[in-house]
Amino acid sequence: MSITTLSDKPATPPMGQLLTWAPIVLGLCVLYVPTLYELFTGIWAQDDQFHGPIVLAISLWLLQRKWGAMEQASEGAEPVAWGWLLVVVAMLLYAVGRSQAIGVFEVGSVIWLLAGLMLVLRGKPALKVQWFALFFMLFMIPLPAQVVDTVTMPMKMAVSYVAEHVLYAVGYPIGRNGVVLQIGQYMLLVADACAGLHTLLTLEALGLLYLNLVQRDSAFRNITLALLIVPISFTANVIRVMALSLITYHFGNEAGQGFLHGFAGMVLFLSALLLIIAFDGAIQGLSALRARRLAFSLKG
Repeated sequence: MSITTLSDKPATPPMGQLLTWAPIVLGLCVLYVPTLYELFTGIWAQDDQFHGPIVLAISLWLLQRKWGAMEQASEGAEPVAWGWLLVVVAMLLYAVGRSQAIGVFEVGSVIWLLAGLMLVLRGKPALKVQWFALFFMLFMIPLPAQVVDTVTMPMKMAVSYVAEHVLYAVGYPIGRNGVVLQIGQYMLLVADACAGLHTLLTLEALGLLYLNLVQRDSAFRNITLALLIVPISFTANVIRVMALSLITYHFGNEAGQGFLHGFAGMVLFLSALLLIIAFDGAIQGLSALRARRLAFSLKG
């Protein structure tokens, strides 16, 4: 016998809810469909920005997943008047961002707008239920190029440094000049898509999504794993660069830049996910061991 909770059950909304949300959905489409079109045909079409559409799709799925719980939690809740302030702020951000081509304002405004609408229409309980979906949308906001360039270069230097020393330690003929690796007769440039800020943010989003889905009860476990996501992301980037170097060394430059380059991207996310699961299991084991020792000491 299986039990389905309301938060996971895709209930059909009544006609009243459809009439309430239909004009809002139409307004959101009028505002943000042109923005999405420009993102899909512009910045999101770049290799180092591919996480944007994925984050958007997951955010919409998270909103839908919690919709039933949101409606249940907001029954009888009073609308929050200051939610209109968030709506106004969102509209101002959108207007400035759209007119001045500031992506952070234009795309980020949707988060404030949705938060304000939830407060106005469903009250604080609705925002409490849907907070993670809105927070997750932060990862799809395109960052200013100056910020990306400033952070990305030290990251690429660190990743290429570690990859060089690991491969050299196991006997490969490899050297490094800045972010350029030379392994055998081949030279590889560690690009932004391989070890940049956007890759780090994508892996951060993956880790936080994992934490949200597994719903651990231990605050210590959640906080520890959240802090470990940064070194896990760095390690996954190193593994990807090493994989590309080995592919190029053993199979040639065409293999490294062709299909197997995409395969190395899969290795990046698979290794990050496996590391997150491994650390989660280790933290769970340590917590269980600590609990057993505490119980034994109390008995003693």
